[in-house]
Amino acid sequence: MEVHFIAIGGSVMHQLALALKHKGYKITGSDDEIFEPASSNLAKEGLLPAATGWFPENIHAGLDAIILGMHAKQDNPEVLKARELGLKIYSFPEYIFKESKNKTRVVVGGSHGKTTTTAMIMHVLRKAGKDFDYLVGARLEGFDQSVDITDAPVIVCEGDEYPASAIEKRPKFHFLFPHIAILTGIAWDHINVFPTFDFYLDQFRIFINQIESGGLLIFNETDPVLNDLIHENRRTDLEYQPYGLPEYTIESGSTLLTLENEKARLSVFGNHNLLNLHAAFYTCKKLGVNTRTFMKAISNFTGASKRLEVLAKSENVTVFRDFAHAPSKVKATIDAVKQQYPDRKLIAVLELHTYSSLNEQFMNEYNGALDKADEASVFYSQHALELKRLPALPEEKIKQGFRKRGLAVLNNRQDLEKWLQSFDYINTNLVLMSSGNYDGADMLTFANLIAKK
Repeated sequence: MEVHFIAIGGSVMHQLALALKHKGYKITGSDDEIFEPASSNLAKEGLLPAATGWFPENIHAGLDAIILGMHAKQDNPEVLKARELGLKIYSFPEYIFKESKNKTRVVVGGSHGKTTTTAMIMHVLRKAGKDFDYLVGARLEGFDQSVDITDAPVIVCEGDEYPASAIEKRPKFHFLFPHIAILTGIAWDHINVFPTFDFYLDQFRIFINQIESGGLLIFNETDPVLNDLIHENRRTDLEYQPYGLPEYTIESGSTLLTLENEKARLSVFGNHNLLNLHAAFYTCKKLGVNTRTFMKAISNFTGASKRLEVLAKSENVTVFRDFAHAPSKVKATIDAVKQQYPDRKLIAVLELHTYSSLNEQFMNEYNGALDKADEASVFYSQHALELKRLPALPEEKIKQGFRKRGLAVLNNRQDLEKWLQSFDYINTNLVLMSSGNYDGADMLTFANLIAKK
């Protein structure tokens, strides 16, 4: 097989390129910019393009497949050449399906918890000695890549609702056709793509209808929107497995879990993680993992990268980094830390960085998200607004949306650093939530500094 990647430098695209090379395929690729770690990863495998840019001569009739990344545009010279030659252009998820037609396909969908639930399933299957392929949106301990395609009988995929490519606007998870589907919950996001909640909801209706006949749908029955959607679109040819919060207790900052009379002390915490874990449990059970094996494996699951990841820690201070940016994710993160450490002060910083989070019309969705923080700030940079070509975001609109007493709204990195330095961090948890980088602020150094005091 000879496969060419248009926009090979993408964080997931380059991982697929590596996986297919390891499978024995001939791989070529191009991109107009490739950053680390993709650049080094590709160079190590001899796949780094000799020059940056788009080269129509890369496209020829001998290619078995062309995979198009999100970064490339519709008028890309290589796309135009491929169309001229009548070659098949795959989006990333379309090609994943092509490689997994004969596998048992597990797809984790939902507005939140996808990465963690996928990671939990992968962690347990690996500990249980199961052979499987995977696609996940974060770096995971114990896995060299975030994509692996082999001849394994099972594939576990994180199912994103974002568009598949520049020329294929349908959501990625519409192309995976699962045998085992998980839906973790529904909360409106990506308003640049789904301008109304009803339109967003439709994508999940379509996903449910694309589960293979005879398949299993595992769903979070504690989410009222999802619960209603399931009952309104119930199929007679599917098996349904609802899940909720499993039995647990918290002792000295540690969560003790009970499932089917088996007990485990967890390395993660929070109701959202317990819900994700329960979904992973039913998935692994369907794939042949017994309860005792699951509990032994899940006890040492430490989480996916940037999901309540500990940046620095001392006896009475912990600094967490979290990818949370959507309202439901922010609330889940804040609530989890406060529940686990009720006697500690909680200081929270949320960076607005995505299209939705920087949109004035979306602010009301954040109502109550930061309520349980003792001190909270919302930060955004003018540069982020400029990159997304969005109008100014007035401070009063942010405060009206969050409705958090004493909320600090900051849009200057120096002001953020000054705000963070103004606190005494004794007996405190600091939660840093962002999908960006706080306009270049060195949060790791700051985290280590306060942990050493």
